[in-house]
Amino acid sequence: MLRTLLIDTDTASDDAVALIMALRSREVRVAAITVVAGNVPVQQATSNALYTAELCGSDVPIYAGAQGPLLRKLVNADWFHGKDGLGDHGYKPQKRRAEPRHAVDVIIDTALSNPGIEIVTLGPLTNLALALLREPKLVAAVSRCVVMGGAPCCEGNVTPAAEFNIWVDPEAARIVFSSGIPLEMVGWQLCRGEAALNECDIERVLALRTPLAEFAIRCNSVAAQAYFKQTGETGISLPDPVAMGIALQPALCTSSSTHLVEIETSSNLTRGMTVVDRLNVATDPRNVDVWARAIELQSKARICWSLDIPKWKESLFAALA
Repeated sequence: MLRTLLIDTDTASDDAVALIMALRSREVRVAAITVVAGNVPVQQATSNALYTAELCGSDVPIYAGAQGPLLRKLVNADWFHGKDGLGDHGYKPQKRRAEPRHAVDVIIDTALSNPGIEIVTLGPLTNLALALLREPKLVAAVSRCVVMGGAPCCEGNVTPAAEFNIWVDPEAARIVFSSGIPLEMVGWQLCRGEAALNECDIERVLALRTPLAEFAIRCNSVAAQAYFKQTGETGISLPDPVAMGIALQPALCTSSSTHLVEIETSSNLTRGMTVVDRLNVATDPRNVDVWARAIELQSKARICWSLDIPKWKESLFAALA
């Protein structure tokens, strides 16, 4: 029996590749794609999701959601993905249109009508936080929630302390992480180094000569340049496809552990930081006051620390073929 997935995305270049992996998978049924503002405004992100689904020949329903963070002004990542999120190549859906319902309503109804559903979040957690605030029963209905986000015990990609998805709406992230929903956090660091598509990987993808393969490389053209400028590393980094790969094939995460996690919301310096109690010292007397909320609410997540890079790349190549 196919596992049921709901994907929440702020569709830009790496999100689009992650959507392809899910929509092409034989392991899951994607019940719905919900869209949130993040990399680009929600209207653009919705258009990008529609285009990607259309390219895959999928009729999965797509719903627009939150137009900005819970309490803050939206800051996009168009400097990284291009103004349209897909490298500014003019990709637009030809026939597909978004469904009229709001994404938050759809998350609630889809989860409650599909007990055991798995949720994969590829953008800021605004939609999911709003759904959890409105319907606490969501926690028991979801068997697994894979979050692409955070920088556990490492540097961030938008500030020295924080990863973009969490930084955009840290209040939403704090709600989700303290909700009790079964979280698996896939941090952005897993897409770096050997995990980035190198020149040989890119040539292999293009040699597939499929529309999906060509799109996957071309829509990441601006992102590849931005990644080099940001890190000094060459290649195409794909944090969302890494998270999707782990969602589809859990064994791709080769080491993990569960810890208390707090999200910083009050500091300008460390806004959006995912503070992971990796050594499990939060309950020590010297720390308990600071961590009291996390301890009380059991704000825990399973953190993926390492990735089976060769197998992940093979799963990506298979989806694009």
